[in-house]
Amino acid sequence: MTRVLATGTFDILHPGHLYFLEQAKMLGDELYIIISRDVNVNHKPTPIVPEEQRLKMVAALKPVDFAMLGSLTDYFEPIAEINPDVIVLGFDQNFQENELENALNQRGFFPKIVRLQKIEGEYYSSRAIAAEIAERKNK
Repeated sequence: MTRVLATGTFDILHPGHLYFLEQAKMLGDELYIIISRDVNVNHKPTPIVPEEQRLKMVAALKPVDFAMLGSLTDYFEPIAEINPDVIVLGFDQNFQENELENALNQRGFFPKIVRLQKIEGEYYSSRAIAAEIAERKNK
């Protein structure tokens, strides 16, 4: 069994999230998702949807086999629990593959790291959705 791991905030679910999860699932037999904790999201605005609700939403999606909240204190704790064979990164996630691989290797984990390519289309990002909402509100 090949375990695939993907992580994310998954604040406002959109077609880009579904694409990400479907592509990740195709890389293995089991897809594990780690949902970012509210307090740990510091690279963008605080999530609108609370973490427990985001977890329930993502866990309900067809490609997802297992979903869990990330650790409050150690980013690598759930990764150690899952021990994935593959880690999938979205095209816009704030990870440098080399740095992530080195950090994982230092902890005794040697998954393959795959970065997905950007997909084009309407509403494939939270920013595009937020911009559309703002534009419609201003009309």
